[in-house]
This record gives sequence, structure tokens and C-alpha cells, in this order.
Amino acid sequence: EVQLQASGGGLVQPGGSLRLSCAASGFTFNDYTIAWFRQDPGKEREPIVCISNKDGTTYYKASVKGRFTISSDNAKNTVSLQMYNLEPEDTAVYYCNAKGRLREFWGQGTLVTVSS
Repeated sequence: EVQLQASGGGLVQPGGSLRLSCAASGFTFNDYTIAWFRQDPGKEREPIVCISNKDGTTYYKASVKGRFTISSDNAKNTVSLQMYNLEPEDTAVYYCNAKGRLREFWGQGTLVTVSS
């Protein structure tokens, strides 16, 4: 059974930090690109960062570059998203996504709320 388990969301003040984790099982983790998407109510889900488990290549959306860092532990089948200097605009439900050559999986969302 394929599982992507996202965790680590919560309430944080502006300027604060959070670390999200995505634990994967049921597929060959090293063959997939893992991405974090986020979705505000009434808006489309958008990709913000991803990492290729094949070669370590990363991509960051401009609005999070320099504040967010993605990392992958292939031995533990886990991808982490370290978020610094959070802004109210970062408030959203965050989803992890695994995309391979033929298959794509989604985890459940985890809510991040940035508010004073």
C-alpha cells in the first residue's frame, strides 16, 4: 500500500519557523521526485518546492526561495521542508506529492497557519 504521511503543520507567528515531514512507503522512493504543494481556500494547489531523489536537483518557487529548504533522506524514505521567516501569506494546507515516470501519489494535507 502506497502511503505519503505529511506532518509538522501548526500555528506559528510571523517570522517563526516550522519543519514539515513527508514519510513515504509502498513505492521505490529513490525513483521519484518529491514535491510540496500548498493550497489556500478558493485557490488552486500550487507547487512550491521539489527535490529529485535520483540526482538531488531542487526547485524553489520564487516566493519561498531563501526561506524554505527541502531535503531528502533516502535511507529513511522521508522528505523534510524546513521553513524559516514565515509570513502570513504562507498560510495554507501543505501537501506532499511523489511523481515517478508512470505514477503519482498524494499525501494528506497538513495545515500551516502564520498569524500573530
